[in-house]
Amino acid sequence: MAQDSYLVGLIGSGIGPSLTPALHQREADRQGLRYLYRLLDTDRLGVPPEAVGDLVRAARDLGFDGLNITHPCKQLVLGHLDALAPQAEALGAVNTVVFEDGRAVGHNTDVTGFAASFARGLPDAPLERVVQLGAGGAGAAVAHALLTLGAGRITVVDALPERAAALAGRLARHFGDGRAAAGTPDRLPALLADADGVVHATPTGMAAHPGLPFPAGLLRPALWVAEVVYRPLETELLRTARAAGCATLDGGGMAVFQAVDAFRLFTGREADGAAMLADIAELAGAVAAPK
Repeated sequence: MAQDSYLVGLIGSGIGPSLTPALHQREADRQGLRYLYRLLDTDRLGVPPEAVGDLVRAARDLGFDGLNITHPCKQLVLGHLDALAPQAEALGAVNTVVFEDGRAVGHNTDVTGFAASFARGLPDAPLERVVQLGAGGAGAAVAHALLTLGAGRITVVDALPERAAALAGRLARHFGDGRAAAGTPDRLPALLADADGVVHATPTGMAAHPGLPFPAGLLRPALWVAEVVYRPLETELLRTARAAGCATLDGGGMAVFQAVDAFRLFTGREADGAAMLADIAELAGAVAAPK
């Protein structure tokens, strides 16, 4: 008989505001499933992120079906899993753990989530030269997704030059020489002037980090702009880019489609992506509305 009851969770730091639990639970309700989604917040539990292995083992022993993993545990969890899916192994980061026959198997649905969102929201965007801001966990996933979609060359820019160089090196080893390079923030004006599009994968623009990641004057109508931040869905960068005539993509699609893929991994069932896109618009709007 098919399973109709699931226990899953999210491990990370400061994860109280996450919309992922609501996305999963709303979809489970639509499908008539009993679906309990628990937050395992290292801050609230009073443990360091390095305790992620203990939390994964405890969840497995308590009968969880799976876990989502978020900042800052996506790389820390690697050493505590029994196996990695190819995508997670190539990326060196895990955002979804599935418990199968007592084994913990790591996956990464950030890559497939961004790829699905980009293909849906910017289907005709040119990809010969892409600039990406941010070389953290989300940035690594986005860069892998874009190169998988056929991007010619990605230049990664980060406030920490060594982090940008490390990511560019990993990408070049995986996708081939010439496909990725590192750039420094001072080169942004020249890089953006020659780019087809820019992906923003830093915290700038989130409610706690308002503002623009680079001067508005660097935007031009021929440049597409993709955002990873989804709280709020309408960041200052997206507002400014649209006003400049740019095609844009908000971060909601990545959040939704990574959840669609995780839901499938947890339950074996297909989620309704269109309904979940409506969910995130409503949930993010409710969060942004004045109290």
